[in-house]
Amino acid sequence: MPRARHYSPALERFLVSVLYHEARHRNIPMTRLANDILKDALANSTGWQLATESLHRPERQSPPPSPVACIGK
Repeated sequence: MPRARHYSPALERFLVSVLYHEARHRNIPMTRLANDILKDALANSTGWQLATESLHRPERQSPPPSPVACIGK
């Protein structure tokens, strides 16, 4: 199985329960609730600014692989 490309932190079980109940109360998906909470809390933070900058930088491309010599029989 391929490794995930992004770190996915495990949330405390109690917080997952809080998100579950609050999302049900608001009748919205847990992911949307979590996204909304995090956006409200982190907008304009240093982390937000750094992440925005890193997303707008051109990606570094890996150099092409070195040619491999084939040894015949």
